[in-house]
Amino acid sequence: MFGSRVLGRVLCAAAWSESSAASSVAAASSAASTSVRKAQNPLEEFFEVDRSTDEEKPVIYGRSWKASELRLKSWDDLQKLWYVLLKEKNMLMTQRQMLHAQNLQFPNQERIPKARKSMCRIKHVLTERAIAEPDPRRSAEMKRMINAL
Repeated sequence: MFGSRVLGRVLCAAAWSESSAASSVAAASSAASTSVRKAQNPLEEFFEVDRSTDEEKPVIYGRSWKASELRLKSWDDLQKLWYVLLKEKNMLMTQRQMLHAQNLQFPNQERIPKARKSMCRIKHVLTERAIAEPDPRRSAEMKRMINAL
């Protein structure tokens, strides 16, 4: 519990520092240009950028992550990827619910299972690492962190 709290605070602090650095760079670049940009609402992250419907080619999205690819990544990279996939899944489910409420069909329904599969595979790889850990205390702490995901 304590480790997951500390890890959550570290991840939030890192994300906040990256976003504040990015916003300061964006503010400097927008100040340099004469165009005025409105502030981005955090809720806009739950919706995908609108695509024009007159495109002839359908948009093709990537595949889910393979466990063999995930085994090559570090613990931190896997946790970052977990939260990226969680954000993607939440965005897709929000869009699906919004379109369902308007009696519209959700395009590219295969994207949600891809995100879920990748998330399950990340948990599997992290669990493999926790089981392989020789120190039982560290292994138990890793398992608690994995279950908190």
